[in-house]
Amino acid sequence: MLSIKALGYQNKTLSISFLAQLLRLFNINNPIPMPIKTLAPRYLYLFLLVPAFLFWMGFSSCNSVQSQQQRRIQISADSIIKSDSIAMAVGMPLDTALYNERMAKLANGDSSGRWPVRSAYPESGAILPFKRIVAYYGNLYSKRMGVLGEYPEKEMLGKLTEEVKKWQAADTTMEVQPALHYIAVTAQGYPGKDNKYRLRMPFKQIDSVLKMAAKINAIVFLDVQVALSNVQTEIPLLEPYLKMPNVHLGIDPEFSMKTGKKPGTVIGTMDASDVNFVSEYLAKLVKTNDLPPKILVVHRFTQAMLTNYKNIKLRPEVQMVMDMDGWGAQSRKYTTYREFISKQPVEFTGFKLFYKNDFREKGSRILTPQEVLKLKPQPVYIQYQ
Repeated sequence: MLSIKALGYQNKTLSISFLAQLLRLFNINNPIPMPIKTLAPRYLYLFLLVPAFLFWMGFSSCNSVQSQQQRRIQISADSIIKSDSIAMAVGMPLDTALYNERMAKLANGDSSGRWPVRSAYPESGAILPFKRIVAYYGNLYSKRMGVLGEYPEKEMLGKLTEEVKKWQAADTTMEVQPALHYIAVTAQGYPGKDNKYRLRMPFKQIDSVLKMAAKINAIVFLDVQVALSNVQTEIPLLEPYLKMPNVHLGIDPEFSMKTGKKPGTVIGTMDASDVNFVSEYLAKLVKTNDLPPKILVVHRFTQAMLTNYKNIKLRPEVQMVMDMDGWGAQSRKYTTYREFISKQPVEFTGFKLFYKNDFREKGSRILTPQEVLKLKPQPVYIQYQ
């Protein structure tokens, strides 16, 4: 509850002006006494107006306090939207011939008939398949969750910029779009107050990631690990950010614990119905706010992580990426991609590379851009952890 002093400060000009009028009515500064008959009506007028004034000031200030976070988010959004990275103009017609050409190129000579996936053309302003995204993944509170939080900001952005150059050199026909993929809701080993085993990151951390991204014209992904919660609860809480044209979304079935077990003890799962809820939610935001299409990244490295994939609905407002999320030896990564991504097509594909885990097994190493680009289909989303 704000004090009268705070109320006056937040509405300074208006309050001083209004109070001045009241004091003039009261004639505080007039040394000549006023007749009682003249003064009484003015006291009555003052008596009626002061409560009304205080009520209005309190109402206005409360609204101001409630909207402080929204204003902060909007300021952050404005600073990003002005960036040259938003080169995707909503309203400009989609180049369907170029779209078809790029989709055929991504199929990379696949002869199975599964690729490219046939679907409706995306809305204007779509990033895919016109650019390949190279993202750094992680969380600012942990150096172990990914490269995004492992290094100081300047060093991390420098490393990402170098990776972008490597991918651009490996495929000069497709522009590379840098991205920061931030885990905004993390699964954890302790239950928390509501026994959901997940931790929501404070908005100030998301704001800082947006500011980092702006420095290299990167887009941002917010990743959600629901644990014992669900997408229906967690995704709407990120809406202020998802309304921004440069912010996209990722969901991680590995940490969706539908069985009630603690995250990390077993691999979790999501169903097509979960993915469809999220894509429908994003589609509504795109339509309502006149945004370019959103990208939805779904992580996967086992069969059970995503059930009923054939029931996933594709929408012109949302571009779906199935991201091969497994680590380890090259041969196993290739197999995982082939079995759970290539043979089970949705729309676009992604591939994850681990700076540390891909070296954990004897003889294993991280794949080069040139090696990844030999996959059928070619991934259009590359993530480094």
